[in-house]
Amino acid sequence: MENNRGNGLMPEVTIHPWAEEDIQLLKRMNTAKMWASLGGPERDDGVIARHQRYLHDSKVHFFAIKFGSDSIGSVGYWERRWKEHEVYETGWKVIPEFQGRGIATRAMSELLNILRNNVQHAIVYAFPSTNNTASNEICRKLGFSLVGETDFEFPKGKWMKSNEWCLRL
Repeated sequence: MENNRGNGLMPEVTIHPWAEEDIQLLKRMNTAKMWASLGGPERDDGVIARHQRYLHDSKVHFFAIKFGSDSIGSVGYWERRWKEHEVYETGWKVIPEFQGRGIATRAMSELLNILRNNVQHAIVYAFPSTNNTASNEICRKLGFSLVGETDFEFPKGKWMKSNEWCLRL
């Protein structure tokens, strides 16, 4: 359902597999505000490298979030080793002017359905910064269990205090 401003309908939130043109979305999301709890924005070569991983790394599965016809964020999951186990980690970003509308929660719900259909019995983790109230609330709404606080390396070489959230599919 599309929103024609004034009709009261909220545009549909969908996710689409990452595509070549989504480099523009990555550049749009590479701001100090969006990366504040993650070590700051990436250099241009880092953005390009991230885009290539999203397109070509078989262990990384990223999707653009569409709000109506606008690309306004990303969700994804990737394989990782955590505490001696092979698990999936997930993450999301929504550009600031679209935050606070439940978009990330709806996009993550769609992503978790994809995971449930493709990777049965998976264990999925999220590691939002302890001071990222909105992302921690998204984990709670989606049924993740809070394991506790942990020191988490992201980006490589930088450590932050994160909440460790776990969801068994």
